[in-house]
Amino acid sequence: MATTAADFLVKGLIDWGVDTVFGIPGDGINGIMEALRQRQKEIRFIQVRHEETAAFMACGYAKFTGRLGVCLATSGPGGIHLLNGLYDAKLDGAPVLALTGLQYHDLIHTFTPSRSRMSSLISFLWTSADTTPG
Repeated sequence: MATTAADFLVKGLIDWGVDTVFGIPGDGINGIMEALRQRQKEIRFIQVRHEETAAFMACGYAKFTGRLGVCLATSGPGGIHLLNGLYDAKLDGAPVLALTGLQYHDLIHTFTPSRSRMSSLISFLWTSADTTPG
């Protein structure tokens, strides 16, 4: 079987010392889920019931271990639900990586319900926060 982009992604996470990923499966990340399943002896996937929980768990993991916390969600609303936990990580300076999927390539730019510009949302999150005390 050919090596996929998801295989390289998971190998990169392992190379960075990541041993845990918090998330919820979905169509946009099926390839990543399979890559995680194939490497489950090296990296564990903890399934949550909501994407927001995944982000908060990755944030808590990063705060208490000092290691990179990783959360995973599918495209569109799944990725949007990560924002509260990512904002918490930003304000506390916790190292968290959020991975999101993308709808199938033939649906891109067709205004499907799962369409959102995650790069714009993350950019807004990082530039809009006033992190100065007082």
